[in-house]
Amino acid sequence: MKDYYTLLGVSKNATADEIKKAYRQMALKYHPDRNKGDKEAEERFKEINEAYAVLSDQEKRRQYDMFGAEGFRKRYSQEDIFRGFDIGDIFKDFGFGTSDIFSVLFGGGGGRRGKGVRYTTFTGPFGQYATGGGGPDYADYFSQGGAGRSKGRDMVSDITITLEEAAMGVEKLISLQRNGKIEKISVKIPPGIDTGKKLRVAGKGEQGPGGGPPGDFYVRVSVQNHLLFRREGDDITIDREIRFSEAALGTTIEVPTLNGVKKVKVPAGTSGNTKLRLKGEGMPRLKGKGKGDAYVRIVISIPKTLTAKQKELVEGLTKEGL
Repeated sequence: MKDYYTLLGVSKNATADEIKKAYRQMALKYHPDRNKGDKEAEERFKEINEAYAVLSDQEKRRQYDMFGAEGFRKRYSQEDIFRGFDIGDIFKDFGFGTSDIFSVLFGGGGGRRGKGVRYTTFTGPFGQYATGGGGPDYADYFSQGGAGRSKGRDMVSDITITLEEAAMGVEKLISLQRNGKIEKISVKIPPGIDTGKKLRVAGKGEQGPGGGPPGDFYVRVSVQNHLLFRREGDDITIDREIRFSEAALGTTIEVPTLNGVKKVKVPAGTSGNTKLRLKGEGMPRLKGKGKGDAYVRIVISIPKTLTAKQKELVEGLTKEGL
């Protein structure tokens, strides 16, 4: 999936004026009237118009920067991308009409006459649009041609939860200011969620202008670091100290997990940094069945000071080759 900034040849920090200037240059270069029959230029023309429709809109650009190209296209349909985009003014500056442009962008139609008036039809992704004479502007296309009223802006809120809440799932009550009022929304956070994941509550964004449909509400989740466990995807790791003698002879230790304390056998001869696996004691898999694993990382404790007796014993072990 092509990056919109790359298509227009600008950086992600480009100003609105820089984006507009780049778009005008590219649109003029690949305009259908200058590239008759060139399918490659026509495809490029479509791409740069889509890129400009997003990057010239402050809210759409913010959403694109937040979710990335792939995530943005999952949330915005072609209708959403071009809603409110008026292509007419720019191409009037070039001396071009807009009728042919709409044919290129949304698929060409034919012309028909009735009662002495010529009408042109455009078959777009949202149905047909008919116009007489001079051709439509984009706002008219969406207000009259099946796309309906503009959708309201999406809203985003951040929430922080504990690792235990992420493991078990939790329901949170979130307060937000919506349409001038404080509203409380209950959000169910599924087991296994991780930092950076977003949950969508449909229709709880800002109300659309002119009575249009509301946008959506997104909850961006952050999971706190835990004092004991380190999370790595669906797995968790915990460090447990044992003595040298326990590592050499083997032992059984008690290990806390997300599901309570478990007894773990440490085999004789275990070396430091060895990981012992507890199958299915990790985090629930957000997309899929079952759970990850828990790992116990063995840390061998070396005393900083020794009693006289301990020193004598260690020296004896050294003489025995240990």
